[in-house]
Amino acid sequence: MASTYLTRTPSSASNRKTWTFSGWFKTADGSDGRFLVAQTDASNLVDYTWGSNGEIYLGIYEGGAWKEVITNAKHRDVSAWYHLVIAVDTTQATASDRVKLYVNGNLQTSLATSNYPSQNYDTAINNNVLHRIGAYTNNGLNFNGSMAHVHFIDGTAYDADTFGETDATTGIWKPKTAPSVTYGTNGFFLKFENSGAFGTDSSGNANNFTVNGTMTQTIDTPSNVFATFNALDNYYQADTLSNGNLTMVGGGVYAPRTATFGLTSGKWYWEIQVNNWESSDGSSIGISSQLATASNYEFVNQSGANVGYGYFSNGSGYGNAGTIFTGYGTGSGTHIIGVALDLDNNKIAWSYDGVWQGSADPSNGTNMISITDTTSLNSGVYFPAFSQKDNSRVFNVNFGNGYFGTTAVSSAENPDDGIGIFEYAVPTGYKALCTKSINAQEYD
Repeated sequence: MASTYLTRTPSSASNRKTWTFSGWFKTADGSDGRFLVAQTDASNLVDYTWGSNGEIYLGIYEGGAWKEVITNAKHRDVSAWYHLVIAVDTTQATASDRVKLYVNGNLQTSLATSNYPSQNYDTAINNNVLHRIGAYTNNGLNFNGSMAHVHFIDGTAYDADTFGETDATTGIWKPKTAPSVTYGTNGFFLKFENSGAFGTDSSGNANNFTVNGTMTQTIDTPSNVFATFNALDNYYQADTLSNGNLTMVGGGVYAPRTATFGLTSGKWYWEIQVNNWESSDGSSIGISSQLATASNYEFVNQSGANVGYGYFSNGSGYGNAGTIFTGYGTGSGTHIIGVALDLDNNKIAWSYDGVWQGSADPSNGTNMISITDTTSLNSGVYFPAFSQKDNSRVFNVNFGNGYFGTTAVSSAENPDDGIGIFEYAVPTGYKALCTKSINAQEYD
């Protein structure tokens, strides 16, 4: 939603003292972005924000001064969905009961700032003024990330366990898909399930929102999280990330950008759409077992231990101890590189537009590259890794969410377990990089 936001102006004012806002949010970069904003006039404004340092912030501009509640906790994990609930009830006699912030089911009691609105104050929320979700002003301070299951309750202050619960098996906080709530006059429920009308209200109130900009649907949800490029692994990086950290542009260095998921076992498959996979720049796709550092930041050409295996764009694959795998495809135009990583047998293979290179057959485990030499590739946790020596290179990665950038894959191939959508046939036994597939292996 980096340049996208939702707007609605209620047809009439309702309960401006008591309301609840609940939603699941996944930040792409932890930057300053807005969840919910409403303004009546210059002295009455509500600003619910993901702060630039990862703090959760509610600001109510009352009578020429900000009344702010800000968490001490910093929420910076770009791989995770956060469940955020704010419950406001200015009728409460105790000031700290007037605003309650919850993160993943936990009431935030450690606060950097706790300056509460006056008792019985009428906030801008639920007035018949413009309400924005995802931006502070028109196309300003947008929330850069994803949203799911956004509820707004007019007239009741609910706590977090109304909307979420702890999974009995994993111990992870998860959504209640049909919470028992009374939405009130201006209440709404945004599921984002209709790709042709993302602003559709599913509460029964028909309080639909207008979408501003281009919103893209994803199967990355709080119940099944997919890997992305890791915005926090950015040592010596000059690239830019977009589309929920699934598009990587430029770079100009050999330093790798890793993915958000590390792997220790199992069989995994992902795809990368590359513009101009030619022989002149040295862009690489593969795996890494360590983050880049000042003394060890090159994906290839590293003196001593390499940081990973790469499909090098001059037609060679670079591996441990400088091993070169020749005869791999190159060419101008747009191509799709597939990666099959078998950590049960410590092997890797790459495909070029659906054709497995080096006569590899990942389904049978034949002619794949061995990754057992741990003198140059550290044993333990392996991350998908990517480098772009050419500043104009574009990588659109698909870890199974079914898109290259904002364009859906055309073939819609699925792994054996049915989870994930890819352009080319997935080798037998390989899975998408998502929590459902990882958990299925973990809890079998």
